[in-house]
Amino acid sequence: MTLVAATLRGAEQPAQASGTEASADAPRERFATPDGGARRLGDVVLAVEGVCLAFGGLKALEDIAFDVREHEVRAIIGPNGAGKSSLINCINGVYAPQHGTITLRGELLRRASPRHAAARGVARTFQNLALFQGMSVLDNVMAGRSLRMKSNLLQQAFRLGPALREEIAHREAVERIIDFLEIQAHRKTPVGRLPYGLQKRVDLARALAMEPTILLLDEPMAGMNVEEKQDMCRFILDVNDEFGTTIVLIEHDMGVVMDLSDRVVVLDHGRLIADGPPDAVRADPEVIRAYLGVGH
Repeated sequence: MTLVAATLRGAEQPAQASGTEASADAPRERFATPDGGARRLGDVVLAVEGVCLAFGGLKALEDIAFDVREHEVRAIIGPNGAGKSSLINCINGVYAPQHGTITLRGELLRRASPRHAAARGVARTFQNLALFQGMSVLDNVMAGRSLRMKSNLLQQAFRLGPALREEIAHREAVERIIDFLEIQAHRKTPVGRLPYGLQKRVDLARALAMEPTILLLDEPMAGMNVEEKQDMCRFILDVNDEFGTTIVLIEHDMGVVMDLSDRVVVLDHGRLIADGPPDAVRADPEVIRAYLGVGH
């Protein structure tokens, strides 16, 4: 039995009674305030409304609508081919949906490109690694600072005064990210020589170098062993807690989704079939059917 199946089967068992019952409409309050209370998630920073995407006669997304709140970890799950990556590609401007709207902090994103989305604080990692294999870890992460560099190509080539000062400042920022993700021992190593799990960390570091307000993670733990997944989970939570970065996460590991996310969106064949807190989504009959089949 797969971990997904085991997790969803567990949802079919009667839950133990508790003193309080969580609302199915409210996100979990897992952020602690200095006085020990719970800190609510912020306002809506990303709103997807009625998004439809088709490739010829194939409907990849059909009338998708959900929102993401500030400081939230929002998971998007679903079986293979459900439309998860297509949805992420619409958010960061790789695809332009034929219908519907995507709003970022109140600004309607019309015909957005990846550069346009990045300039507005949306960064992403990729399901398949898109790193510069022959370049060092440091140089790969520095590539994530390109949008924040003001010097022109000539100034950077000759390292003229302002350009040199700017490069030093950007390198200091990159070094802090490398230390944060505990890859400082590999900073001068070509990325192609690193184990897969460390390459995933470099991919995350490059996205963080953009200083995003919203971070899109497309299966950040795909292909990892248990220890690597535990490390990545810790880093994702640290990014969310310490930097206040809002995170939208695609992940197949249901255990990871249940542990990390505040709310979960479930897609199946391009349709949204569930949206809510992890425990409510896990017990949803439509979700169980999508993962396990009607026979279960």
